[in-house]
Amino acid sequence: MSEMKKKPQMKNKGKAKTPRNNKNNDKSSALKRAYNPKVTANTKGRKSRSPKKKAPAKPPVRVSFLGGLNEIGKNLTVFECENDMILIDCGMAFPDGDMLGVDLVIPDYTYLEQNSDKIRGVVITHGHEDHIGGIPFLLAKINVPIYGTPLTIGLIEKKLKEHSLSAPPTLIKKSAGDTFKLGCFDIELIHVNHSIPDSVAIAMHTPAGTLVHTGDFKVDYTPIEGKMTDLNRFAALGDEGVLALLAESTNAERPGYTQTEQKVTDSFDQLFASAKNKRIIIATFASNISRIQLIINCAVKYGRKVAFSGRSMINYMKVAQELGYVRVPDNLIIDIDQLKNYPPEKIVLATTGSQGEPMSALSRMAYSDHRKVSVGAGDFIIISANPIPGNERAVGNVVDELLKRGCDVVYESMYEVHVSGHACQEELKLIHSLVKPRYFIPIHGEQKMLQKHRSLAMSLGMDSKDIYIGDIGKSVDISEDGFKEAEPVTAGKVFVDGLGVGDVGSIVLRDRKHLGQDGLIIIVASLDVYDGHVISGPDIVSRGFVYVRESGDLMDDIKSLSLDILEDCSRRNIHEWGVIKNLVKDDIAKLIVRQTGRSPMILPILMEV
Repeated sequence: MSEMKKKPQMKNKGKAKTPRNNKNNDKSSALKRAYNPKVTANTKGRKSRSPKKKAPAKPPVRVSFLGGLNEIGKNLTVFECENDMILIDCGMAFPDGDMLGVDLVIPDYTYLEQNSDKIRGVVITHGHEDHIGGIPFLLAKINVPIYGTPLTIGLIEKKLKEHSLSAPPTLIKKSAGDTFKLGCFDIELIHVNHSIPDSVAIAMHTPAGTLVHTGDFKVDYTPIEGKMTDLNRFAALGDEGVLALLAESTNAERPGYTQTEQKVTDSFDQLFASAKNKRIIIATFASNISRIQLIINCAVKYGRKVAFSGRSMINYMKVAQELGYVRVPDNLIIDIDQLKNYPPEKIVLATTGSQGEPMSALSRMAYSDHRKVSVGAGDFIIISANPIPGNERAVGNVVDELLKRGCDVVYESMYEVHVSGHACQEELKLIHSLVKPRYFIPIHGEQKMLQKHRSLAMSLGMDSKDIYIGDIGKSVDISEDGFKEAEPVTAGKVFVDGLGVGDVGSIVLRDRKHLGQDGLIIIVASLDVYDGHVISGPDIVSRGFVYVRESGDLMDDIKSLSLDILEDCSRRNIHEWGVIKNLVKDDIAKLIVRQTGRSPMILPILMEV
């Protein structure tokens, strides 16, 4: 008995074996395997495990800049991933003072032509000329689909009707909030406020990660039309993770917030009330449809009819009305030819020319060159726009001419008759804080604007090594591992002059500048075909150099020296025309500089008889 009692108290010194049929133990092992993948059923007795497979590296996104950096306008950015390419915007720029005779400037499309088979589409952020103005010239070379919001596509359709394209364009309407696929790019449109309706930012979901392109935007908490910028979606993208942010920099130097369009509403109401018995003429951007709606609202309130002047103003209004982006009561709008049928106090004329453009409607009014509108003491003129950098002098000249004619003129620095459509510093900081990008590329601006935007990002805690400032023709590869510059691409400026695209280059512009500054001297002579002696001439023609009737002695000296050079060439048996012309140009140039201190262009014209 004593032995039997002691037996249960005996302890097993070795480890107990697990019974094979123990269901509870099997369940415990299964749970361990489920929550710890390293524990498997067949690991018993194994000394080493196979190495864990490394996830394949994500492909980079290449970003190439064909416009919009270190300049205002001509916006065009190229995104490439794997074997797909998309474009965001395709704009133009207006020529500066050195581009004599040039109508507009577009990007160089050589790189796009070389990779046309990769391009899946062009996505447009909004309908301003610096974002859509280059589309007709691109489609003349490459037939690619264009994606945009309804108003943007409507404006593009209107523009394309003026161009004869070899193939019908593919224009696809999308709305803010829509998503669609272009190759390996999943495109998402995000509503933003700007000075034209239907503006969007673009989120590109790619195998490398998500990239956000803001387009032109501001944060208006009380917009005249539509909703405020979709900050919720920007924040959601930031929470999901954004690889890179490309944000506009136009107002990066301006502190604070951009004023709401409601400020202009209050100013317009006061100015309409103060105009009393005068005709009101308002110059503004034709594309600022919200501003046009304000003008219409004030006209209704004060019992005035509205007319439009300027081709672009009429075109924008026609598209906006057709698509329902402006609300116009019946019988409010009249043709400009009907102005004479109404007293001045019953008229509002909305016109182009807020930038002092020489051929714009307001400029022609100021210089008494408008066929249908004459201005004077009975006119109250409001210039509702900021001068674009470089246009200040032109705007000032127009204001001076209007004042000389007795007009009352109100412009931006006097009253709040204009607010910008671009985000100032605090709005840019807000977008950065919401999106929380890993990398940042400032876009849309001159170098000083890009650098200031870089400083803003750094003030929010971003490392300078994670910020890239590009330039036209530069490319950068962006991936989880960082960004690095890639091979540069062909890029630059192409000048459009009349019907000619690209046939005006730097040499032609240099000659035009030379002609404009110093004038032209033409030397015409006929030479014997056999021995090269002068048969007739030389005759001297001067244009833009000196007044011939008052410079007879100089003309005689030029003629005499030219004759001596030609006869000397004949005696020396020099018959190469290039050599003869260079001898004439060099010696005549020295004579003119010695006597006048000027350097006109010298053009010898020689004919064999």
